Amino acid sequence: MQENAAAHTPSAGDTPTALNELLGLFALECAAPDHFIGQSLDLGFRNLFGGHILGQALVAAGNTCEERDAHSLHAYFLRGGDPLAPIHYNVDRIRDGNTFSVRRVTASQGGKPILILSSSFQANEEGFEHQATMPEVPSPESLASQALSNRPVPELIPTKSGPRAVPDLAIEIRPVDPVDHFHPEKQPPMQRTWFRAAGTVTGNQALHRCLLAYASDFGLLGTSLRPHAASYYQPDMVTASLDHSMWFYRDFRIDDWLLYVCESPTASHARGLNHGSIFSRDGKLVACVTQEGLIRRVPKKP
Repeated sequence: MQENAAAHTPSAGDTPTALNELLGLFALECAAPDHFIGQSLDLGFRNLFGGHILGQALVAAGNTCEERDAHSLHAYFLRGGDPLAPIHYNVDRIRDGNTFSVRRVTASQGGKPILILSSSFQANEEGFEHQATMPEVPSPESLASQALSNRPVPELIPTKSGPRAVPDLAIEIRPVDPVDHFHPEKQPPMQRTWFRAAGTVTGNQALHRCLLAYASDFGLLGTSLRPHAASYYQPDMVTASLDHSMWFYRDFRIDDWLLYVCESPTASHARGLNHGSIFSRDGKLVACVTQEGLIRRVPKKP
C-alpha cells in the first residue's frame, strides 16, 4: 500500500527550518472521517498563498486514496484565504474505478469555501510515451538565487507575524531570465526558472507531488505581466490566482533541480492565461500546469 503524503518528513538535522515548517504544515490533522484541518502560514502576501491551499488540498484528497498516485488536479480559488486562520478540508469520494479514483475537496475558513479542488488518481499503468524537449538553458549552479522581499508590498499588508515571516525559503528559486520586480521592463510573455526544495525531502511520490503543486504557484502568474512592464510588487497592481490545473506524468524528486518553462499566450479583461511545463534536470517532462489569474491595475487616487 502506498503511504499518504504526510507519512514522511525529514529530520531537523538535515533540513532547513523553513522546509521543516512547510512539511509540518502538510501533515494535516484528521478531525473526522474525510475531514482534515491544515494550518496557515503568512508568506507576506495579501492573502494566504494559493499554492499552500492547493498543496494541502491535494494532501487531503490523497489521504483518502492511498493506493494510487495523483495524475491531475483542477482547482478554483473562490476567496482570498486568511494567512492566520486554520483551513478545513472536506473530501468527497466521488468514484473508485478499476484504474482511476476521483476526489473533490472543499477548503473553507470560517464556514466559507475558499477553494474547490477536483483531483484524479490512477493505478500504475504502462502505455505510450512521448514528450516535448526541454529547452537548453544555463545550469542552476551558474545562476543566482532569487532574492525576494519578505513582504512584497509591506505598506499594503499589515501582519501579526512581523519579521518571523520567511516567505519561500523552503523553495529555492533561480530564474534564468530575472526581472526587476519593483521596476520591471517590457519582456516577452515567457520565463524559465530552476527551483527545488531547499533541503532533503524523504517520503514517497505522493508527498513530492503535493510539494510540486505548492511550488507551481510561485511566479507562474507573473508570466502574463511581463509584456506590460508590470509586477505584483507594484502597489497599484492586484493579482490573484483564479483557477489552477496540473497534470503529473513522470516521477521526480522535489529536492532535485526542476526547470519551470512558462509562457502566456493571452491576456484580456483583467485576466492572464499562463502555461507551464516542468522538467527534471535530466530532461524528463514530469508535469504540466495551466493557470488563469486576475491581473488588474488599480487607478491611483489623487
